[in-house]
Amino acid sequence: MPLTADELKKGSAELLILSLLARRAMHGYELAKLIEARSEGAVRFKAASLYPLLYRLEDRGWILGRWVEKAGQRRRRHYRVTAEGHKVLEQQRQTWAAFVAGVSRILEPDHA
Repeated sequence: MPLTADELKKGSAELLILSLLARRAMHGYELAKLIEARSEGAVRFKAASLYPLLYRLEDRGWILGRWVEKAGQRRRRHYRVTAEGHKVLEQQRQTWAAFVAGVSRILEPDHA
């Protein structure tokens, strides 16, 4: 059975979330929409999977959430990457780059 997009997403979810939150703080819905837009719809997160992942990252100390209230809007939890999260992100980026390079070498047609 072929590998599905959902299976690939599971292996990269933390990296995607940390990478975007390292650029700026945002709330979960905004994060989900940005991932979907930047991936041109190839990667989507539903609330049922995104929020438990955000809570796990927060429990690990990799992100920090705080409630933000704006006039005329409902209260939202905004997340940002912590110092520990930045360290983890750098390690994950290096691991991902090595993995992608290795897979690319395997997928390339042989040029003999």
